[in-house]
Amino acid sequence: MSDADLTHDAYLNGRFRVWQPARGYRAGIDPVLLAAAVPAQPGQSVLELGCGVGVASLALAARVPGLRLTGIEAQARYADLARDNAAQAGADLEVITGDLAQMPDALRQQQFDHVIANPPYYIADTRTAGRDSGREAAHAEATPLADWIDTARRRTAPRGYLTLIHRAERLAALLPLVEAHFGGIEVLPLVPRTGRAAGLILLRARKGARAALCLHHGLVMHEGAAHDGDRESYSAALRAALRDGAALPWPSRRHL
Repeated sequence: MSDADLTHDAYLNGRFRVWQPARGYRAGIDPVLLAAAVPAQPGQSVLELGCGVGVASLALAARVPGLRLTGIEAQARYADLARDNAAQAGADLEVITGDLAQMPDALRQQQFDHVIANPPYYIADTRTAGRDSGREAAHAEATPLADWIDTARRRTAPRGYLTLIHRAERLAALLPLVEAHFGGIEVLPLVPRTGRAAGLILLRARKGARAALCLHHGLVMHEGAAHDGDRESYSAALRAALRDGAALPWPSRRHL
């Protein structure tokens, strides 16, 4: 892939930049929001399933120093870009090319304090044919969601965390899969604007926890009832996460 086929895009107000394909799947705000939801602490280990060009892991590295980051990515061209992006950012991110459903030997014997993922949002056979193969692989679910969660379960250390971002409409499919292996599940709906239905959810769970499911009040992403011009309308919490690399204000169970 030549430089003409790539763009060099800034994230977190330029705290890091990534090379990514000019056409096909391109990382937007979702991986940044995923990173902002991970309760990682300095010195911990993190595995990202399906890391793409590395945006979520690099955004997490920018917020939490001293993490040991690993990513697995099935598409070789994206994995290569993730390695280049990590080197450019000076991040401790090891990227392994491989299928999460057939975990490479390098990862089979490891467990991590955190496993994070942005699984494909759509069932593969509901998508139209002829799309860019990289975009299709990133957006359309070829590996069943159950395999993503089972892989996460195997790679998460005892008392470790799983953090996911997904479509709100897939929550019914996600919950029984996560409940089979994790406890203390918390769901944070991401609401486009006040009065709208959630389009995305963030889900956090802990291996070995016993706390009941907690559905938090939705986090509003944009100010105002509707888009009112060519300007950025992110809420203060979203601006802090997307521009400054801040953690999202995850509600406390104690205050519910």
